[in-house]
Amino acid sequence: MTRETQTDRPFQALDTLWHALQGRGSMNFSPVATGLAVGDWVMHLANSPGKQAELLMTAASLPAALRAERNRQEGDGGRASDHRFDDEGWEEEPFCTFRSLYRLACRAWGELAVGVPGVEPHHGEFMAFLGRQVLELGSPYNYLATNPELLRLTQKEKGENLVRGLHHYAEDVSRLFRGMDPAESGAYQVGRNLAVTEGEVIYRNRLMELIQYRPSTPEVFADPVLIVPAWIMKYYILDLSAENSMVKYLVDQGHTVFMVSWKNPGTADRDIDLEDYMGLGVMAALDKLEEVVPERKVHGVGYCLGGTLFAIAAAAMARDGDERLKSLTLMAAQTDFTEAGELMLFIDPSQLSFLEDIMRYQGYLDTGQMAGAFQLLRAYDLIWSQAVGRYLKGERQPLNALMTWNADATRMPSRMHSRYLRELFLDNDFSEGRFEVKGRPVVISDIHVPIFLVSTQRDHVAPWTSVYKFHLAADARSITFVLTAGGHNSGIVSEPGHPGRSYRIATRREGEIYVPPERWLRSTPVKEGSWWVDWQKWLMAGSGKKGAPPAPGRFSGEGTSCVAPGTYVYGR
Repeated sequence: MTRETQTDRPFQALDTLWHALQGRGSMNFSPVATGLAVGDWVMHLANSPGKQAELLMTAASLPAALRAERNRQEGDGGRASDHRFDDEGWEEEPFCTFRSLYRLACRAWGELAVGVPGVEPHHGEFMAFLGRQVLELGSPYNYLATNPELLRLTQKEKGENLVRGLHHYAEDVSRLFRGMDPAESGAYQVGRNLAVTEGEVIYRNRLMELIQYRPSTPEVFADPVLIVPAWIMKYYILDLSAENSMVKYLVDQGHTVFMVSWKNPGTADRDIDLEDYMGLGVMAALDKLEEVVPERKVHGVGYCLGGTLFAIAAAAMARDGDERLKSLTLMAAQTDFTEAGELMLFIDPSQLSFLEDIMRYQGYLDTGQMAGAFQLLRAYDLIWSQAVGRYLKGERQPLNALMTWNADATRMPSRMHSRYLRELFLDNDFSEGRFEVKGRPVVISDIHVPIFLVSTQRDHVAPWTSVYKFHLAADARSITFVLTAGGHNSGIVSEPGHPGRSYRIATRREGEIYVPPERWLRSTPVKEGSWWVDWQKWLMAGSGKKGAPPAPGRFSGEGTSCVAPGTYVYGR
């Protein structure tokens, strides 16, 4: 029975309401999905006497294991890659033992959770995740009595740090209930020192605004650049401060740049579909560009979900004989979701059905409901370390430009997000040729324009090996693949001159054999600096001769024109 048929059942509304209420108390995790994972794991463990005996022997050898862990810590200076324990106080007793027990428990649970015979792999990974949350909660770093750095600071300040922390906690709770921004925000504001590259909104519909940026060079390349960001984020991740704006960098190199700025949807937008994002977003923008720069092909650029959307649009265009694209750049964007990383922990049929009811009830998936899952994936970094800094150290760290943008998230319409999660994320329909646009399937192999793929080494959202899978289905004239240092956002916002940046880059041309990702990594040398430089050269080589800049497009669509960053970027 399909989901559409289920919604017509007499008591479906009661199920939807019940699941929506449950979600508020379970951080949107389905209690059934969680119970299935726990039950699968517990029953298989109960039916594995050999595994139980192994656990008993492991418990009996705890003193020896603790000594081995201590020796390991002495070998790496006690620090390893977990910088919470960098303070020299962790080398002294009893704190050294606290740290050793914690690390030993993390390693033991990681092996136990996925090592029970017969457990479904997804359930084993989910159990490992649940155990990590408990262990992160119990980390000795989080508590005054077991953290030598906190004890020393409290003694030095005579408890003033705890008084400040209590004040910060009360203020944060008050702001949360009043729907206010964090107290650390304010240094950066959209339109003042964020998203300040000059331009005009030349088109608007009910889903997006299209910005055309003003040229900063006497001449510009003939073929324009159209950037489509993800609708889960505000577009200005690519136009942060003047020092690290990708838009400004491209404009200063002589490119004519257009940007899609998505509307932040509300309850009334619940029925907006994934195809609406393509039609009212990508295709509407291309139609407007054809008016502003006629007879010129377009360099398409998509970031994250915007890249997935642009790839679908490019496949549909190729299917229909639409030749307006000159090239396609996909940044941290997946087209094959079989190895979609840690987010797969939260996606299975049971969990997705539960989430669909939550979205159906309110009409969208809220920012906080999405942020919780991302924070739990890096709980020690995004939750506990920040809590210790604010409430026990009494520190407030002002938000930088990237952190300010990260706190300015958007909602996602119910129908669109349900289709994205079910057809793309769970069923992998696009990669396998089943995803339909206007009633007919689209396939990646129909895309023949040159491709520039960018992925990041520490990406929790779109792992680089998953992005690399584009090679398996593509039939493009050439695919240039970049693997850059950093995470999903920091690796993309990697401007020239940024210290410590590096990347790998290689091109696979039509007819050349496929290179597996591990071999690609070993055989491709590291280059220091920003990948933007090589990308700009790649764009430049296919952008035609320079000439006079095109006139700003005449505004069309809904409402009236305005200067960048437009109006939709302010939507809450």
